[in-house]
Amino acid sequence: MILNPARRRCLLGGLAGSVLALPVRAAQEQAVHLPGTEQFSLATSGGGYQVMVRPPRQAPRFAAGHPVLYLLDGNAFFGAYYDAARMQSELADDAILVAVGYPTPEPFDLARRAYDFTPPLPVGQTPQPGWPTLGGELEMMAFLSQQLLPDIARRFPVDAHRQVLLGHSFGGMFALSLFYAQPERFSQIVAISPSVWWQDHFILARERAFTAQAQAGKVALLGKRLLLMAGGAESAQTLQLTHSLARRLDSALSGQGLEVGHVVLADETHLSVPVAAATTVLRQVLTARRV
Repeated sequence: MILNPARRRCLLGGLAGSVLALPVRAAQEQAVHLPGTEQFSLATSGGGYQVMVRPPRQAPRFAAGHPVLYLLDGNAFFGAYYDAARMQSELADDAILVAVGYPTPEPFDLARRAYDFTPPLPVGQTPQPGWPTLGGELEMMAFLSQQLLPDIARRFPVDAHRQVLLGHSFGGMFALSLFYAQPERFSQIVAISPSVWWQDHFILARERAFTAQAQAGKVALLGKRLLLMAGGAESAQTLQLTHSLARRLDSALSGQGLEVGHVVLADETHLSVPVAAATTVLRQVLTARRV
């Protein structure tokens, strides 16, 4: 399946086409392994996932167990967050980093992430020619809740009230959708440059329904935190949509206990911001008050 550059950028949620033109690796080139990390595979009916883990370096600070940061698009971002944790050992050494990736040496698997992070097409709408299959978000949510999180909890003593999910672009859109559908699953959500424009801003309806439920007292938000981030050199649309989302949720739900943070990293682009954000993310999510 071949996508033209414009469609590839769209399906990546704005990731520039330059990421896709990756050099072919020489056959004799050896893989680089990050010291003190683990890697394993988890199989699903739709294809396996490559899971990369930086275990905790010290005993948990709280008796409940270790905090866990789950990274979507793990192939692309695990190295940056691994280094950020190593350089902030006094902050991050009791934390677990879990990167959810795909069995590929490349930073992104376009077809898999396009399926995993998107909702089904609206009724009556057919995919455009050349597009990968979309609409697998429910399967991805089930994989996280029924396979990955329980697997990590079997391997380590995990604090169920300090689990964080981070997604960028399409992954940020998915993280928001999961939060609206299963707010009990993670204590914190980090959505970096989320693609809230996708499918004519479909996610706004989910936001409105979630807000109404929370305001009616049907959703427990005490101790929940949403961190929205963007790069200062991103498009005006991305900056405006991310800022507006932060303002709406803070205004509507802070009274119900939801803490909303909004950070813009100056000079960062759509491609650079998730990596540049690593230090800020760790500092913010690991110092958040535990309820």
